[in-house]
Amino acid sequence: MDRVTSMRVFSRAAAAGSLSGAARQLGMSPAMATKHVNALEARLGVKLFHRSTRRLTP
Repeated sequence: MDRVTSMRVFSRAAAAGSLSGAARQLGMSPAMATKHVNALEARLGVKLFHRSTRRLTP
């Protein structure tokens, strides 16, 4: 995965509070946004968000 795109998705998701909001802003599917964040987390070896059913928390 492209690291710059993954970081862009992370930044938008943190600002929006959701992966679906970030995906909508970036013109991609929520599934692809999730894959980008998962790839970034795997590369860094840490969880970047606390995920709940309502909101993401960095």
